[in-house]
Amino acid sequence: MFARALAASILAASLLTITPGSGPASAQNYPTRPVTMLVAFPPGGVDDAIARMIQPALEKALGQPLVIENVGGAGGMIAASRAAHAAPDGYTILLHQDSLAAGMTLYPDRNFDAVKNFAPIGLINVAPTTLAARPDLPPKDLKELLSWMKERGETVKFGHPGVGSFGHLADALMCQELGWKITQVPYRGAGPALVDLLSGQVDLGIIGGVVAAPLVKSGKLKAYAIVGRKPYAGLPELKTFGQLGYKKLDIDFWHMLLAPAGTPAPIVAKLNTALRAMLADAKVQKLFDAAGMATYPESEQTPEAASKLLQAEIKLWGDVIRANHITGG
Repeated sequence: MFARALAASILAASLLTITPGSGPASAQNYPTRPVTMLVAFPPGGVDDAIARMIQPALEKALGQPLVIENVGGAGGMIAASRAAHAAPDGYTILLHQDSLAAGMTLYPDRNFDAVKNFAPIGLINVAPTTLAARPDLPPKDLKELLSWMKERGETVKFGHPGVGSFGHLADALMCQELGWKITQVPYRGAGPALVDLLSGQVDLGIIGGVVAAPLVKSGKLKAYAIVGRKPYAGLPELKTFGQLGYKKLDIDFWHMLLAPAGTPAPIVAKLNTALRAMLADAKVQKLFDAAGMATYPESEQTPEAASKLLQAEIKLWGDVIRANHITGG
């Protein structure tokens, strides 16, 4: 059961994080030892890739090693639970994304609250995604696609990386806003979903911009619009859904850093300063550009901005999950 897995994970985390000298008294000299960054998904995915991209610059800014620990499971909730129950001393932080907000509704038996049990450090990046299709799908643009979808209805297959993933929830919101009635096909990750989209086993999917761009340019995929608040330079011919008149589909795939609630404010401030230094690092910016990702403006690199976004996303995805009767198992 999910609850038992969480309990075992929390016990292990508590044994690892009980250390002498932790607490407000140590904030002045923080950090004096390595910091562990929990990543909510296994190696090989975008979350792990981002962790590896930012690791050297964060280590430099903190003056201590940054240990990456991948803790997958339950749509990112196992890692979030570990972090929420870790010692609030700044030595355990969490890298998470949209699924943290969605998990507040998807997993009612969770033993933490993303708003009450975390102190956001700051926002890291956004990554554009695309509404992509098998290469031989007849519609040439979104207007034609809308008509084609209405005619085909539930015979249309929409592949996604798994229940609660950004691809799944963005798909659900898209169908909700555009009035589509389709058949959703869940996969165990983005890779298998993409393989079946390329081979024509499914018709549509939400595919990351950096992955979709070369496939669209080579004719192996079609793409109809950008799912995100800003256009994507890798596919400049595509407009965002917002630009096409669907403002509720101006949604971003984002990542942020969080610390356990109760972490002393001076430590959160030091972590935020390190985050800002990392985001300004030329090597990090180059890596993000190559991956089709964008950092947040300096004015939005604050703990307050991260907290505001998290709360807004909890409401957004909670509404989508309830409206579409989605369950996390």
